[in-house]
Amino acid sequence: MSQSTVPRSPKREGGGGPESPPPKHRKTGAPGAGGPRRDGPARARGGTEAWQHRLRRDYPLILMTLPVIGLLVVFAYIPIVGNVIAFQFFSPYAGDGFFQSLANSAWVGFEHFQTMVNDRYFWGAVENTVVFSMLQLLFYFPVPIALALLINSILHNKVRAWAQAVLYLPHFFSWVLVITVFQQIFGGAGLIAQVMRDNGWSDGFDLMTDPGFFKWLITFQVIWKDAGWGIIVFLAALSMVNQELYESAAVDGANRWRRIWHITLPALRPVIALLLVLQVGNMLTVGMEQFLIQRTAVGVGASEVLDTYVWDRGIANHQFSYAAAVGIVKGIFSLALVLAANRVAHAMGEQGVYKKQ
Repeated sequence: MSQSTVPRSPKREGGGGPESPPPKHRKTGAPGAGGPRRDGPARARGGTEAWQHRLRRDYPLILMTLPVIGLLVVFAYIPIVGNVIAFQFFSPYAGDGFFQSLANSAWVGFEHFQTMVNDRYFWGAVENTVVFSMLQLLFYFPVPIALALLINSILHNKVRAWAQAVLYLPHFFSWVLVITVFQQIFGGAGLIAQVMRDNGWSDGFDLMTDPGFFKWLITFQVIWKDAGWGIIVFLAALSMVNQELYESAAVDGANRWRRIWHITLPALRPVIALLLVLQVGNMLTVGMEQFLIQRTAVGVGASEVLDTYVWDRGIANHQFSYAAAVGIVKGIFSLALVLAANRVAHAMGEQGVYKKQ
């Protein structure tokens, strides 16, 4: 057998392998290791380049958002400055223009707030507002969830689309039309009263003018008008549920109710918590047009809420400063309700309106 003609490398004395160059040390960025260091200007330059990249990437969305931000600033944040009239005896005739009238109006401190605390009509409006809000929270809030579950269980796409269209439609009706529909059903000359008179059962049936029934009437009107619109968010949340979970649960023997309880409702839980916090924070705002239209039929005592109280004092009676003071108190308590409800959501393990740090 012949030997190989490839020359071998000379061996080092006492060594067993070929001689190789010493390994090169890899440079690291650690201080004192001889590696490169990112100084302040380089880091700032990298941050600027990243910001410019995000700006080039997202500028269409930013341009789409600018009109909304402009409307929010003009119609929401700038009018906040006008709340200063709550501490004045403001008169729009004290000067030429709002700002000159503001400068010429006399300062009265917390006088309007003291008047508000001593006004029994104010506390009556607060009581009615809380009662209407609690009824809507108990009876209106669960209805969109139930309707979303019902529509989500419909397998036929055309039937589902038809059901959604029928439920959405009342949301686009004005309150004048909604109250007219209820008047034609529950009023003294409505359908129910006419049937009862024709059969000799009763005379004088009219739920639209019954002060004791008014709180239930308001709740039914809100449910009929807005429950269909409220299911949009819940249907969007249900569309994100993995359908394989339902299939696995069905294979394991879970019936329809157990699949709803263990899969559907946990998927809706974050959305329910978020909307519940917003609903609680909006408790002192139950609407004005709905009550203002019907206050003549049932009386001020049964229909007066904070929104109509502010309208009556501020617009009808020209007590602008007093109405502004009521609005400030309402805003402070609404903020407190949002923060309290959000803390409850955090205690239940949900994010709520903002994420807990």
